[in-house]
Amino acid sequence: MGSLFDPINWPLWVVIVGMILAAVIDGWKRKVPNWLTFTLVLSGWLLGLLHDFGLRLDGNGETTGIGGIGASLACTAIGFFLLFPLLLVKGMGQGDVKMQMGFGAWVGSFFGLAQGWLVVVLAFCVGAIIGGIIGLGIMAVRRSYKENVRNMQGILMDVVVTGSLTQMQQRGEQLRDKGPKLPYGIPLCLGFVGYLVYLVYFVHNE
Repeated sequence: MGSLFDPINWPLWVVIVGMILAAVIDGWKRKVPNWLTFTLVLSGWLLGLLHDFGLRLDGNGETTGIGGIGASLACTAIGFFLLFPLLLVKGMGQGDVKMQMGFGAWVGSFFGLAQGWLVVVLAFCVGAIIGGIIGLGIMAVRRSYKENVRNMQGILMDVVVTGSLTQMQQRGEQLRDKGPKLPYGIPLCLGFVGYLVYLVYFVHNE
């Protein structure tokens, strides 16, 4: 795979720049805009489709990735379903979910399904860990840990006892309103970009 700066790896730079831009906007406006997320999703699918037709898009006559439209769609779906539970209870915004779908679309087109699905899952896990650490730090500073634990226990009770989606959504909104004011696009970006850099320099170049 070489370095990130090899021409063949330009799709990774599209993902990296897109994720950084989404994180900056999310931190600034507390919302990831549709024009950015939809552009990432659709362009990722387009790259996979071009691969299916055998089109070569770099200066060395080599294909920029191995995944087709099927892999791109599958990794987009994986990105969606990883965050769907949080979206369902309104514990996360739609923009964060679409941001991860855009990441999945490009990863699927570049790495193919056999490796791409794992890249999406592991990058998400890294982002979730980073988000959890930052969130705990904010709660420690605000001394709101017990309050957030009570809210989470309430959501779990809604799931186990009542199974009421409406109650889960109400508690999810309460947790977002009273919890740490952390735009989740930022830890997602750190997880996505960090894992891609690790993958290029420490896994494929061993």
